[in-house]
Amino acid sequence: MEMTSYPAGTPSWVDIGVPDMEAAIAFYGALFGWTFTEPAEETGGYRQALLGDKSIAGFGPQMNPGPPFWATYFATDSVEATAEKVAAAGGQMVMGPMDILDIGRMAVFVDDTGAFFSVWQAGTHPGAGLVNEPGALAWNELDTRNADEAKAFYGAVFGWASRTSESPMMTYTEWQLGERTIGGMLHMGPQFPPEMPNSWLVYFAVEDTDAAIAKVGELGGKVLMPPMDIEAGRFAVVADSAGAPFAVIALADALTG
Repeated sequence: MEMTSYPAGTPSWVDIGVPDMEAAIAFYGALFGWTFTEPAEETGGYRQALLGDKSIAGFGPQMNPGPPFWATYFATDSVEATAEKVAAAGGQMVMGPMDILDIGRMAVFVDDTGAFFSVWQAGTHPGAGLVNEPGALAWNELDTRNADEAKAFYGAVFGWASRTSESPMMTYTEWQLGERTIGGMLHMGPQFPPEMPNSWLVYFAVEDTDAAIAKVGELGGKVLMPPMDIEAGRFAVVADSAGAPFAVIALADALTG
């Protein structure tokens, strides 16, 4: 699905800071068929991953120590207004607000449970130009041990409602904005490693989940959670060659039609 704009409060972009840019673009280019823009000096060497001529995701040099991770950005009409809501809800701003040329305005926050997220006020760049197709962004999920606090926080900041379902395997919440389901939340129980932090997980669509995780292994990544079939499709959680976690999902036909 091609995208030219995003309503406020919906996921609009993802990016990653990488310790080795050439290794990262080799890994993701081979896995998803992405090509990459040339690094721009005025944006600190930031590059965009493309499918055809559509922007998919961003890559920049890693700025902070620690394991690399994929960042989720939510669209906003005003970074400053969102920052006020974040502070009122118990979160903190850790970077920004800042203008990125005429491309847009951004800030990075941490919610009141320790999960990082970003917001994007679009200028000339609205966000991902393609979603829900192989090689493109498909889903954004908060993995947390503090579900009740997260419901209150994101409801206050973005106006999300939540719908929670339970199964023998997991408790899962769908985030809703108006009539639209815009993301999810996995309630992490004792079966999850205690060192796994509260964080946003990015899902990319693939044609075949099993083939994708085999390719991840060939490219130097690893499987963190083996393939599982759910209503939305067949997914797995993997790590790239630098250790950054993300998920791949072969979407059910109803979600791609």
